[in-house]
Amino acid sequence: MIRFEDVSVTYDGATEPTVQGIDFEVPEGELVLLVGPSGTGKSTILNSVSGLVPHFTGGTLRGRVTVAGRDTRTHKPRELADVVGTVGQDPISHFVTDTVEDELAYGMESLGLPPDVMRRRVEETLDLLGLTDLRARPISTLSGGQQQRVAIGSVLTPHPQALILDEPTSALDPAAAEEVLAVLQRLVHDLGTTILMAEHRLERVIQYADQIALLPAQREPLRLGTPAEIMAESPVYPPVVDLGRMAGWSPLPLTVRDARRRASGLRQRLAQAAGSRAAGAARVGAAAPRKRGQATPAPAQPPRRWFRKPTSATPPPSPHAAEVQALTIHRTPTRALTSITLTLTPGETLALMGRNGAGKSTLLNTLVGLIPPTSGTVRTGGAVPHRTPPRDLIRHVGLVPQEPRDLLYADTVAAECAAADADASAAPGTCRTLLTDLLPGMTDVPDDTHPRDLSEGQRLALALAVVLTARPPLLLLDEPTRGLDYAAKARLATALKNLAAEGHAIVLATHDVELAAEIADRVVLLADGEIIADGPAADVVVASPSFAPQVSKILAPQKWLTVAQVKDALGSSGRS
Repeated sequence: MIRFEDVSVTYDGATEPTVQGIDFEVPEGELVLLVGPSGTGKSTILNSVSGLVPHFTGGTLRGRVTVAGRDTRTHKPRELADVVGTVGQDPISHFVTDTVEDELAYGMESLGLPPDVMRRRVEETLDLLGLTDLRARPISTLSGGQQQRVAIGSVLTPHPQALILDEPTSALDPAAAEEVLAVLQRLVHDLGTTILMAEHRLERVIQYADQIALLPAQREPLRLGTPAEIMAESPVYPPVVDLGRMAGWSPLPLTVRDARRRASGLRQRLAQAAGSRAAGAARVGAAAPRKRGQATPAPAQPPRRWFRKPTSATPPPSPHAAEVQALTIHRTPTRALTSITLTLTPGETLALMGRNGAGKSTLLNTLVGLIPPTSGTVRTGGAVPHRTPPRDLIRHVGLVPQEPRDLLYADTVAAECAAADADASAAPGTCRTLLTDLLPGMTDVPDDTHPRDLSEGQRLALALAVVLTARPPLLLLDEPTRGLDYAAKARLATALKNLAAEGHAIVLATHDVELAAEIADRVVLLADGEIIADGPAADVVVASPSFAPQVSKILAPQKWLTVAQVKDALGSSGRS
């Protein structure tokens, strides 16, 4: 169905090809998952199938890409629209109408399908993707995850023979992601649709793949094989595979169910290790009781500062980084938040989780002053966000939005950093130093690089550095891992841990259960604008089947959240 024959793509102005020697086939009726580290050219390969490369992006395509026998070099995207549908990383860029129902119908109108066929397919797609209640809603009022489902639905209604999907679940909550992936599986199995998909969150999608096409770094040849074959050697892999590698399981499990069947011995060893540690701690405590009047041991020294703190920084006047009391937000036609009460202390990392549309982004936008409360109060340190001028507010709270590019408006990295220094009254070079500390690889990125030409991870690091230049005690991030591979996500997690150790309070609105398990001290679950759970991360996520990380599901009822925790508990070797 889709055939790559010795394909290479070189963009205008580039000194070497973005991808080279790509040669593989996606058979009809199969789902092939394209994986690899960021920057290896996955999006370029996907866009070459729909004809966007080179007809829209420019550059030179050598070799041959065919879809249903049509050569994409000689067929422009509109001439391929009846056989291939494409959804990119940014769904907003796809929309051409105002409402959900109109968007689902637009592609069929362009192809001239009869009205009765269009009506039937719109209804089928609304049901398939759980969009029935949203059919008349303006697309601009939807959450990011809801928009993602509409974008997928808009390319499903014309019934293309092949679907090209770039990060299709990145903005979806776990339940919505499962629904979308189940729909894709049904299209493959029941209708024979061919799907080529790139996705960084392998823990969600690997079980649905018939084959995996691995794009290694260092321009090694693309490798095609079964999921088990590729995961045995891939540099990117989900937690279930990481746990299997650590434990020495062969063959490697690819699903939670497979891993649970293998994990009884590992659970026993973890229980024994936990018991030994508890007994050892009790012996140490009993052997050296503190005498009356004896000074309490000095606390451990805080970690070395990971970047220089401006001498003008002052502590917030409130003991809390944020205080929210009985907050209610009305947004026509619904109530977005209802009676939200929570406090956040310096150094605490809180993960906001819940279904798409639960109110996570609304709460973040209220904390940063973009939305005034309908009732209730919000304070960030000594500031009332919606009443504080932006120039002053940036010293109290900073927000990195879902799309970091929304925060970036200059033409170069250097100009962005200079503007951030000026806005924060910081010494020149402060933002650039922060950027390098956050992502050392940015030292190789020229100052005159346009932010749009950065990778997702680089763009996120730049937006984060811009916000941090003002040293806000409260840092807000909305879906920060969209488009990030596992290595970039690990770097982000390390940076956020360092910031928390420095005393920053951090609030993450995220569907990434693995990130929440890695760095969150506390998890707040939202549903329909209300808090339904608030407590330590281990307690809240383990109790929630939808928001529990893979390691937690595999090792339940024990409360382990990450492979790193398991390795630490077992010492140098975790094999079982």
